[in-house]
Amino acid sequence: MTPLILGLSGPALTADERAFFAEVQPAGFILFRRNVVDRDQVRALTDALRAVSGRDDVPILIDQEGGRVARMQPPEWPAFPAGAAFDTLYDVAPMSAIEAIRAQATALGLMLREVGVNVDCLPLLDVRQPGAHDIIGDRALGTEPLRVAALGRATIEGLRAGGVVGVVKHVPGHGRAMADSHLELPVVDVSAEELETDLAPFIRLHDAPMAMTAHVVYPIWDPAQCASLSAKIIAGIIRKRIGFDGLLMSDDLGMHALNGDFGDRAFGVIAAGCDVALHCSGDMGEMIACADAVPTITAEARIRLDRAMATIAAGATTGDTFAALIEKRDQLLALA
Repeated sequence: MTPLILGLSGPALTADERAFFAEVQPAGFILFRRNVVDRDQVRALTDALRAVSGRDDVPILIDQEGGRVARMQPPEWPAFPAGAAFDTLYDVAPMSAIEAIRAQATALGLMLREVGVNVDCLPLLDVRQPGAHDIIGDRALGTEPLRVAALGRATIEGLRAGGVVGVVKHVPGHGRAMADSHLELPVVDVSAEELETDLAPFIRLHDAPMAMTAHVVYPIWDPAQCASLSAKIIAGIIRKRIGFDGLLMSDDLGMHALNGDFGDRAFGVIAAGCDVALHCSGDMGEMIACADAVPTITAEARIRLDRAMATIAAGATTGDTFAALIEKRDQLLALA
């Protein structure tokens, strides 16, 4: 198995993609808007990905947060509110906010599982900071770490109840960044004491099954490399200080926060300590460069992957229907 999670070019596997994926056996796949048309098409695509991998539990990821980050959209699927809606409700009724976001996450899980998607890149544990770039913005669960952690925990639990694995992001925290890491490399030059605020939700959810790194430089920890490429940050902050021992993936290798060729990027994040590298564009040349550059997945990373995917069987417990969960969420959000 290759320590890569890879995108694909369109709504169906091409012959070249089928042959490439069968050869390199990526750890998982990720879907984007270009891969999504309707229920039958997405289910056929995810079935094809399981077939080419030979694994019924192969991770098939999507970014289905709600709000402006949603790959599956109306009219085929309903719109979901962003994290800020639950932050607002928390001001009025904290327990209602927790129950509302749990209901939403369970509904998301049911919606994704219906089409064969089993991992959602959610929740954001980034603590929103005044004046920061809006790339996080209303996606965040709040400005207070304990609130973010409580809503994040309920999200993971809800996704699991719906049969989907959650991914906490963007560790060790993107909420202070003054730039969008899709476009440039953010530098968060603050003290270690200030960064304790950012770490707090991740510490509380250190037992999450999966996490995604931030392409952000934190000079107090490592002035030379962003977190995704920093052995110092991955070993010293993510693994030790936070205590995270789940599957650690990089953020997308195609983001402009990173530079160099794609082989160097993929090798760099794996060498730094990420279990798998995420490459999203579906560009075949870039994927080949990544696959050629990385070693076989480590035994430790494979254990973490299998352990994360096993949480689905342990946690898929909801007896509620999709409609009932949405009704419950909406009734609770109306309290705000």
